[in-house]
Amino acid sequence: MLVKIHKTVDGKIVVAVCDTVLFGKKFVEGNRQLDLTTDFYKGDEFEEDEIGDLIRNAYSINLVGEQSVALGIKEGVIEEENIIRVQGIPHAESVNVIE
Repeated sequence: MLVKIHKTVDGKIVVAVCDTVLFGKKFVEGNRQLDLTTDFYKGDEFEEDEIGDLIRNAYSINLVGEQSVALGIKEGVIEEENIIRVQGIPHAESVNVIE
């Protein structure tokens, strides 16, 4: 999976995780769009255990793809009912409001 770590102006960590096979593609369905061609997702390959640590401790996460979303569920940072699909591609976001 590809991981891109962003920092907000106040130092909070935002982690974008995308299944490697999806990077560089764009999916549109109705008024929903997943644009995986941007630098927001252009990150480095990480192992699942490394990603788990990152997403559990991030302020905000953005997950796209079967593997990425499944990892989010496994790590307890997202729930099944909060997943949307665009052209069958799962996507979920989460914000950790507890500091």
